[in-house]
Amino acid sequence: MIPVTEFRQFSEQEPAFRVLKPWWDVFTDYLSVVMLMIGVFGCTLQVVQDKIICLPQRTSIANQTIALPNKTELVSPVVSQDVHEMMGLKTNLDLQQYSFINQMCYEKALHWYAKYFPYLVLIHTLIFMVCSNFWFKFPGSSSKIEHFISILGKCFDSPWTTRALSEVSGENPEEKVLLDNKKNSASRAILNVSVEGNLDNLEKTQSLKSIPEKIVVDKPTASALDKKEGEQAKALFEKVKKFRLHVEEGDILYVMYVRQTVLKVFKFLLIIAYNSALVSEVQITVKCSVDIQDMTGYKHFSCNHTMAHLFSKLSYCYLCFVAVYGFTCLYTSYWLFYRSLKEYSFEYVRQETGIDDIPDVKNDFAFMLHMIDQYDPLYSKRFAVFLSEVSENKLKQLNLNHEWTPEKLRQRLLTNHNNRLELQLFMLSGLPDTIFEVTELQSLKLEIINNVTIPASIAQLENLQELSLYQCCLKIHTTATSFLKENLKVLRVKFDDSRELPHWLYHLRNLEELYLIGSLSPDASKNVVLESLRELKNLKTLSLKSNFTKIPQSIVDVSSHLQRLYVYNDGTKLVMLNNLKKMVNLTELELVHCDLERIPHAVFSLTNLQELDLKENNLHSIEEIVSCQHLHKLTCLKLWHNSICYIPEHIKKLGSLERLYFSHNKIEILPSHLFLCNKLRYLDLSNNDIRFIPPEIGVLQSLQYFSVTCNKIENLPDELFFCKKLKTLKLGKNTLSLLSPKISYLVLLTHLELKGNHFELLPPELRFCRALKRGGLVVEDVLFETLPSDIRDKMKAE
Repeated sequence: MIPVTEFRQFSEQEPAFRVLKPWWDVFTDYLSVVMLMIGVFGCTLQVVQDKIICLPQRTSIANQTIALPNKTELVSPVVSQDVHEMMGLKTNLDLQQYSFINQMCYEKALHWYAKYFPYLVLIHTLIFMVCSNFWFKFPGSSSKIEHFISILGKCFDSPWTTRALSEVSGENPEEKVLLDNKKNSASRAILNVSVEGNLDNLEKTQSLKSIPEKIVVDKPTASALDKKEGEQAKALFEKVKKFRLHVEEGDILYVMYVRQTVLKVFKFLLIIAYNSALVSEVQITVKCSVDIQDMTGYKHFSCNHTMAHLFSKLSYCYLCFVAVYGFTCLYTSYWLFYRSLKEYSFEYVRQETGIDDIPDVKNDFAFMLHMIDQYDPLYSKRFAVFLSEVSENKLKQLNLNHEWTPEKLRQRLLTNHNNRLELQLFMLSGLPDTIFEVTELQSLKLEIINNVTIPASIAQLENLQELSLYQCCLKIHTTATSFLKENLKVLRVKFDDSRELPHWLYHLRNLEELYLIGSLSPDASKNVVLESLRELKNLKTLSLKSNFTKIPQSIVDVSSHLQRLYVYNDGTKLVMLNNLKKMVNLTELELVHCDLERIPHAVFSLTNLQELDLKENNLHSIEEIVSCQHLHKLTCLKLWHNSICYIPEHIKKLGSLERLYFSHNKIEILPSHLFLCNKLRYLDLSNNDIRFIPPEIGVLQSLQYFSVTCNKIENLPDELFFCKKLKTLKLGKNTLSLLSPKISYLVLLTHLELKGNHFELLPPELRFCRALKRGGLVVEDVLFETLPSDIRDKMKAE
């Protein structure tokens, strides 16, 4: 005999999978068990009892059978002469003859339905069982189901689920933590152990508040998540995201469930059809005619099917169960095709919880949630928390606050170049709330941080004056905007798209310095950025690092108070600069990497200009420099990193110049007129092709910095050492072979660069350069050793 328990493998699944079995699947499982018992019971009767009993039919009533011990004989009684007596064979195998007759009649005369009915029941029931649970076993679907159930259980148990729902529902978080403990225990029992029963008829419109799940304890636990729980919840969010992307791609679960349901309906119709037609063939009395007369002496037999009555009753009973099973499958089919099960809306969850950003899902993800709702809608409600970006951001914020304590933030404070206490945060998942407890903070620098939200609590940073946002996606509270309007002095924004620019920067009425770094088309710069700058009434410095082709007209809106304008192009040719003429209050102007071929004429109208920087352009000739004589306040001119071949003699008319940068050009000859700019304090001629320094350099009595590094100079004029205010003298990487003893005239010298020349020794007169130390003397070590030991010791001494 085969125990019934052996058939459990056809229908048994993981206990946790029961949450994906709606009531109709549970009901049909029980029906399958009953039908299986009918089949097993019928098969058992077939084995342990005689199947059929047959008796021979005589051709004449005169024949009589006389039973003798151990044998059967046909004896002819005394009859009249006209009656024919039938004679049989005499044999000692009477019991074997009857068994043979029974077997032959069972095979030849009994209808196949009466013979195989219990086996048919058993086979059909096993097919029903396999169909009902095939999607749990099929590799392509079972892996998704196992993953889903695993994530579902963790989401249900997570303390973050309770916290999130309690916040949006307005319940006491401490009470929610207590009732969460109870729900977690219940969920583990459902997902990891056999389920005793479903929660009673939870409707979609039923609020979580209405579920009686609170318990009373003496000492409630804290509502805050610890760091470990926060990290676990964070990992769950990532798992849910990846699982959603994977499952929403296909609909294999839906297709598998539909196919197995359709197969069950088809089998139901088939079973009802042929069983209804053949159940009448199960009869108690069966007439049997078998041509075995030569062995038994009889051809016709009358047989009794011993289990016919029981099989008949069992078949009718089986038909009833199959009918109920079939109608249940028909209801399932109606549910599958009438409802849109490949789409799932969390509308009721959004309305009930107030979490408005929970997205709707589709395909297999939607189908499994529909199945879960048939078990208990509370599961999908708690699962939805991990689909919400708002919920995820709150969790990230909580984890950030755990990681970045106020003490840790204070340890990262540094003083920046503006002499402000600055905190720099790089590539975080958000902005820690604890930062607003560091009240001494003056400058905040955020780099590559997504989902930055500045709350109203920024008002606690009373000393905050500088804010830097480098590739950050920013949201700001209304109250925080008001605070920044009043307090922010410096703002730096680096962006990839003009749409990333924060709209509130246009209303910072007390802003003094604005630095914008990012790609802007001319139209974008006009419409998005500069049109709104007119509200920045206190703006004094504007820096634009972009791809302009012209100076936007809107800059004129701040011309009345703008003092410094910096334009850093990406190599795009800056063509139209007429708007510069209106910037009459500019004191500093930088046009860097703008592919300029001439000094713009618009510059010569800026009568208040003090510093002009034309770095990294395409200047070859600067003949128009003569027009700079009208810029009486111009003290600094930077023409470095260009292709200038010569310096025109008109340079002498720039009598107010104090700093002049000609480095990284192609200058070969220094005109003597250059040194008529007798106010020069800083002169940089490095990285050119200069071979000779005119003796007129001695006129520059105010010169403090002079650099001719990386040229082709062979000799130095003695007049150079008459510039007694020199503090920095850079002569490195030339072809000098002798340093004049008159170097002793430069008593204020603190930095002397000689490395990369052809010197064989250093003059001992360096002893008179009392401010020169070893660190300020850039020379080969071997050459330094040529100095007397007392000079070397003195230079090495602090």
